[in-house]
Amino acid sequence: MEYETIAFSISEGLAVLTLNRPDRMNALTGQMRAEITFAMGEAAKSARAVVLTGAGRAFCSGQDLGDAAEGGKIDLERTLRDEYVPMLERIYDCPVPTIAAVNGPAAGAGANLALAADVVIAAESAYFLQAFARIGLIPDAGGTWFLPRQVGLAKAMGAALFSDKITARQADDWGMIWEAVPDAGFEAHWRARAEHLANGPTAAFGAIKQALRGSYRRGLSEQLNVEAHLQGECGRSRDFKEGVLAFTEKRAPNFEGR
Repeated sequence: MEYETIAFSISEGLAVLTLNRPDRMNALTGQMRAEITFAMGEAAKSARAVVLTGAGRAFCSGQDLGDAAEGGKIDLERTLRDEYVPMLERIYDCPVPTIAAVNGPAAGAGANLALAADVVIAAESAYFLQAFARIGLIPDAGGTWFLPRQVGLAKAMGAALFSDKITARQADDWGMIWEAVPDAGFEAHWRARAEHLANGPTAAFGAIKQALRGSYRRGLSEQLNVEAHLQGECGRSRDFKEGVLAFTEKRAPNFEGR
């Protein structure tokens, strides 16, 4: 696929997907959703970590309500089911760690696109906005699922009903994101974080995602059995052997991702 609305590259195990409509604050169109979905599939084949970020001053301003492909008239139910669901599932189910590097405003579906990633790192000048109620809608693109799990029902309800801006620092304090960092050096910071993941024990990272996410629907006994099974798989990996050897030799491990 030729990319027109995103930039995408894979180098040394790290895939970087950049929303690339800076003149529209990276608002989401049908074409962009298709390109993101396709690129995430490509990343899953060979990358060991994936970063989603935005070009220009915004991360993503949400749905482009004037999307020419929709003739300016959007069937929201169809669009969500046919375009957003595949895109969000491709990000959420990615077998390797994903980072949303939120460089600026993340509003509406753009905010929830970021929350679909495993880890969210935001520049301190960035903010998150559940803007839906301002135009008579409910949070979508996974917002009603992500928010209550990350910040609790009280904060999620307030964010949805009042549509207040949530600063990156607030989001950090609430536990909505992993960290808010100074704008100066922001890209260098998320790249260092992403490279750490890309050079890490990929199979173990996948098992961590599987174990933590599944814990919401399991009781303790079942979760303990899942832990034992996944740990057994990790214990048979080359990375575990290398990790133990590096520990005993007092050196940094050289993980292969298998």
